Amino acid sequence: MRIFVRPEMLDEGLLAITGDEHHYLSRVRRARPGDTVELVDGAGRRATATISTITDAATELAVAAPEAVPAPVPLIRAAIPWIKGDRMEWCIEKLVEAGADEIVVWPAARAVVQLDGDRLAARIAKLAAAAQAAARQCGCAHVPGVASAASLAAALPPDSLTLVLDPSSDSPLDVGAATHVTLVSGPEGGLAPAELEALARCTSVGLGPRILRAETAPVIATALVRASTRT
Repeated sequence: MRIFVRPEMLDEGLLAITGDEHHYLSRVRRARPGDTVELVDGAGRRATATISTITDAATELAVAAPEAVPAPVPLIRAAIPWIKGDRMEWCIEKLVEAGADEIVVWPAARAVVQLDGDRLAARIAKLAAAAQAAARQCGCAHVPGVASAASLAAALPPDSLTLVLDPSSDSPLDVGAATHVTLVSGPEGGLAPAELEALARCTSVGLGPRILRAETAPVIATALVRASTRT
């Protein structure tokens, strides 16, 4: 069993868990005193804990000393467009499972979904919750951040190897010794001229002979990078 706690809560000693995580342990997992729980702070630390008592209001844990979990190399940022319907949440979940460290959603001109203001903030918050749930499921100690960018250019960090997923490219996906990689994918409607111009200095790579859907391509690319650089 694994739960997330705030970084300031993760320390050796007794810890009372309330709210959603208490409900998860006591109701969903039906935990009992003596069971072992892994605590993760989402920022790269984890600790083993043993359940001492469970009441209607809280679960009390005896927490061992936390340990740091090294972040994988390279850092992978997935820059993805808005995708229609449940496929967006599916993409976020699978990116976390595949090994993305950061997820940035950018407003592609030809994307069906266009959000701003409160609707944008609410949608990003929902996707961040999906990322945390996926991190819990797959044992990830670092919960990937989910953010929105005002434009494609704003989603591209200057100190990163930026690879554009292009179905027409025959170039293989190869990150070499890069320590920070940004994978850029476009909407199913394709990239607009201004977006192509923003990516002019980036490297285009292909993922094989088939045209992949907008939610599939970044997940496969992330998995390939993580597998090729595994130590």
